[in-house]
Amino acid sequence: MKAARLVVLGVAIAAGGVAALLASRSGHEPEAPKPVAVETVDVLVAKNELGRGQLITSGDIGWQAWPIPAANPSFIKKSDRPDAIKQFIGAIVRQPLVAGDPIRDPAVVFAKAGGFMAAVLPPGMRAAALEISPESAAGGFVLPDDHVDIVLTRRDKGAEKETGVEKYVSETILRNVPVLAVDQAVEEKNGQKVAVGKTATVELTPQQAEKLALSRQLGTLSLVLRSLADSPATPPESGQDHQDVTSSINTVRYGVSSLNAPR
Repeated sequence: MKAARLVVLGVAIAAGGVAALLASRSGHEPEAPKPVAVETVDVLVAKNELGRGQLITSGDIGWQAWPIPAANPSFIKKSDRPDAIKQFIGAIVRQPLVAGDPIRDPAVVFAKAGGFMAAVLPPGMRAAALEISPESAAGGFVLPDDHVDIVLTRRDKGAEKETGVEKYVSETILRNVPVLAVDQAVEEKNGQKVAVGKTATVELTPQQAEKLALSRQLGTLSLVLRSLADSPATPPESGQDHQDVTSSINTVRYGVSSLNAPR
């Protein structure tokens, strides 16, 4: 009996020791992983929201630490261009930027010796203006950076000759045209001063500019405002709308030719 008691006592002591060991381990919190140091580089960023056409001031841009693995080669780094802030003061914003966006050379243009509109225009594009009114420009809600369709309303002289009745037709001559600027003139209406645009400047390809100039001779032009969700980033080429005004352009050419013909 004495031996059996010793065995039981030994088993109990061993079990207690195991239980104590497990309890001590369960109460021990795992060590937090040490943070991995990430190498950074100073990148030139916008400190404020910058709209297209805005002049950059010293308070609009600054250096910000950026993780080296996430730094795009097109970013402007302080190690490469330490005087970049001075260089970019007075530049014109070509693409809208929000606070924190890295500054890249294609997003701005230096136009100290040139005009504002020529600086904002992308290469190969043209700026053309047309007269507008609240009735022909979505009630005056057409603003810079909007996209519009341009609609021509003209008399259909061919149908009038056949029917003897005055007839007008409308057709979209240009689609998804970016609006660069709208001049604002303050007028008094019903005893209140309101801002009404008189002229809209739009961004066109050379072919679209020719089409607009010809269409202006045929009738009335209207701007139809497009939804933001329905305005792709890249406007369609002018060839997409070429057939819309082929007959109208031919009419203008015929009229010019008949005026120059010998009598």
